[in-house]
Formats: sequence, structure tokens, C-alpha cells
Amino acid sequence: MPARARRWTAVLALAGVAVVLAACAAGPNPAAGPDEAGFWWGLWHGLILPITFVVSLFNDDVSIYEVANNGNWYDLGFCVGLSMFFSAGPAAGMAGRRR
Repeated sequence: MPARARRWTAVLALAGVAVVLAACAAGPNPAAGPDEAGFWWGLWHGLILPITFVVSLFNDDVSIYEVANNGNWYDLGFCVGLSMFFSAGPAAGMAGRRR
């Protein structure tokens, strides 16, 4: 496969992944009712924060933080989810063993 074709394939694959991940963005759900977001919603919102942030730059209806939450438990879940996204996890320990 020529280098030019590989480049276009990579660009199209990256665009496809971006579209799929953008579908995960958090936003208001009017059908959910007035329930407060707890730990598990905070964890989910923390995990998808980087994607949600990019979407929120272009869409005013998407927010990166749920204001109707139950306080400290939501905050804890949000921080844990965010740290899970940005941490290398088990792959960090394996990289040192391979050398």
C-alpha cells in the first residue's frame, strides 16, 4: 500500500473514532427527571471528560460537569474517572519489564 493511501486510511480511521467517541458525550437528559447524579455518574462523566470538553466547545447544550449532583460522592467519582482516563494503568508497569 502506498504511503499516501496509508495516510488517508489513518486520517479516515481517526475521524471515525472521533465521531464514535463524540457520541459518548454527557448532556442533559430531560427524560431522566430531577434525580441527582451520584458516584457512578461522576465516574462516567470523568471518564468521558476529554471528549465532552471538545464537544462542549462547539455545542452549548453539552456541559462537562453535572450541576445536579449529590455532592462529594459525585465529585469523588468524577475525579476517579478523570484519573482513570489520564493514567497509563497496567501498561506503564509492563513497559519497563519489556526492556
